[in-house]
Amino acid sequence: MSLSLRPIAEKEWSAWITLDEEAFGNAIPPHRAELFRRNAEFDRSLGAFEGDLLVGVTSVCSFTMTVPGGPIPVGGVTSVGVLPSHRRRGILSTLMTRQLTDLHERGEAVAALYASEAAIYGRFGYGRAADNLFFNITKRGPALAGHAPADPALRLRVVAPAEARAVFEKVFEAVLDSRPGLYARTPARWDAVLSDHEVDQGGAGPLRAVVVEDDGGPRGYALFRIKSNFTQHDVPDGELRLKELFGLDPAAYALLWRHVLERDLVTRVSAWQRPVDDPLIHLLAEPRQLNAGWLDDLWIRLVDVERALPARSYSAPVDVVIEVEDAVCPWNARRWRLTADASGARCVPTEDPADLTLPVTVLGAAYLGGRPLAALQAAGVVRESRAGAVRELSVAMSWEPAPWAGLIF
Repeated sequence: MSLSLRPIAEKEWSAWITLDEEAFGNAIPPHRAELFRRNAEFDRSLGAFEGDLLVGVTSVCSFTMTVPGGPIPVGGVTSVGVLPSHRRRGILSTLMTRQLTDLHERGEAVAALYASEAAIYGRFGYGRAADNLFFNITKRGPALAGHAPADPALRLRVVAPAEARAVFEKVFEAVLDSRPGLYARTPARWDAVLSDHEVDQGGAGPLRAVVVEDDGGPRGYALFRIKSNFTQHDVPDGELRLKELFGLDPAAYALLWRHVLERDLVTRVSAWQRPVDDPLIHLLAEPRQLNAGWLDDLWIRLVDVERALPARSYSAPVDVVIEVEDAVCPWNARRWRLTADASGARCVPTEDPADLTLPVTVLGAAYLGGRPLAALQAAGVVRESRAGAVRELSVAMSWEPAPWAGLIF
């Protein structure tokens, strides 16, 4: 099989959509295809062609993403797929390897993705860097505990989502730098967040919103849908499906959750993709009612170790020699001395003996500060040559709050 690799032209958009539908086994409604097209960067797409037939694709979104210490440019990898008729021929490996080379040549030191299947991307050096929780909250008795913060200056306002977009954007911009993994949203991405076609509703009705504010302006918002239902005995049994919720301070955050949990005619609240350290865990009067589950969130790949490690901040001083194993990006596969203190961080090549040896996937998993290295050492993935080196690096790379992107791209 002879393949050619090149960016996908805008006139080939229908072929791209067709491939995505075949690869992921779904039908993409026209309005979602249009939202996808508006978010696509055609010059950053990479198609594998067999003659004129598009048989594989991957693409990158140019993001500014928060990492420990502040925002950096990150390549958001998305739309990775191969025609089912062309699987097991090395097309995915060819695309992913070429993409990493392109990212390196472009100067982006870090890549991120959401994985459709968790087993795929470790082969290409991506590490599971963030997790999320989902809640299926049943309502019984008081929603929040007595210690939940409150501010009498705050008030709630029900708003039409399409008319309050500027408020949402303002709040989101204010929280953007507060948590590793959050990334800046383009207008086209906000269009996708607020899309409210029938297929978006999933049988749960129109998108609804509430804003919390004081005399100084908005302090937070929640987006959700309500699936109305009654039992055969006419007892209310509705479900509120939370889309996203952000508050700028504890009192605003608690008030938004109180509103969500105390909506009339609703007996349960479903919330997907919540951070693993969500304050709600400590606010519920009965935390067992969370009925929480755990899933992976962001996967991170250090495309250029030498530039990626100094681009973030560290929670403690560190001076270690790391031997990095990287079969896909050979420029990373060597020993590096990482030093960091209050003045900043440096990562330079060295011939000194390694204090610890690890695959590049581990650095990606730890990069956002939410993956301690001790468990990976216990699993045999990290090998220590100098006693205490793993703990030293793990403490330095740790960060609070936990990483979380909260919005699949």
